[in-house]
Amino acid sequence: MNIDFEYIAVVINSTIRMMTPVLYAALGSAICSKVWVFNIALEGQMLTGAFMAIVINYYTGSVLLSVLGAALSGMLVALIVGILQVKFRASDMVVGTSINLLMLGATTFLLYVIFGVKGVFTDPRLKGLPKIELPIIKDIPFIGTMFARLTFLDYFAIIMAVLLYIYLFKTVSGFRLQAVGINKQAVNSLGINADRTQICAVVFSGLLCGLGGVLLTLGQVTLYTENVTAGRGFFAMAAANLGGSHPIGVVISSFFFGFAEAIGNALQGTAIKSQLTMALPYIVTIIALVFSSNKFRKRARVLK
Repeated sequence: MNIDFEYIAVVINSTIRMMTPVLYAALGSAICSKVWVFNIALEGQMLTGAFMAIVINYYTGSVLLSVLGAALSGMLVALIVGILQVKFRASDMVVGTSINLLMLGATTFLLYVIFGVKGVFTDPRLKGLPKIELPIIKDIPFIGTMFARLTFLDYFAIIMAVLLYIYLFKTVSGFRLQAVGINKQAVNSLGINADRTQICAVVFSGLLCGLGGVLLTLGQVTLYTENVTAGRGFFAMAAANLGGSHPIGVVISSFFFGFAEAIGNALQGTAIKSQLTMALPYIVTIIALVFSSNKFRKRARVLK
């Protein structure tokens, strides 16, 4: 394997493409954490968005409608999660696990009912997200390769992180949202409906997960495979945790997870066993969770 500047640029480009689906879901997880809702249904929300994007794209041929449909479907699933966990105080673990399993089963079943196939669906009529070639930059060596063939949703993921940072830390509404996670009773005493704020935050996480799902099926490839998310919802939870639920920290931690996946793919053509390279992102997730758990445990001891 010949490693040069061009190869490094290709790996960075692959890292960005692997990062953005996780980043969308991780930002959603961060928003939920800010209002003190433990949303582990990110996987199911992403899977729903990915499936709806393919279905709508197949029948309409419209990329815009596919993106909107994926976002709305993710929001609908998240609304169910929010109502169950916030309004009815259901166990977050039970709700999240149930939604993830339900969406996995439902998409597998509907894949066969709608398209008559099992496992993988693809069709020449499917239209992927348009690739954006940046003027001037595309002609610059190394940098041009880094940003080659990225979609508008890839760029929008970074923009969304910046917008969320501004919203959370520079606006009154953002401070109120964070206050819900700090002291819900105090927020209610000020006349703010804390339950509604929490549900809205969960629904917004569904929108972001839906966008992440679109990238998995219409981003670099235009096809749907059963369980296409492959644990990325859990990667996102780990990324949000590692990034301290801060939008900028989440970008950095998501890049870390994207890099792990990109390296895993790059090493598949080497002498290293494919089982090990495919497991690399999951190994990194476990290590990251252990690291972040130890960090928060030490912080808790200091606060005591």
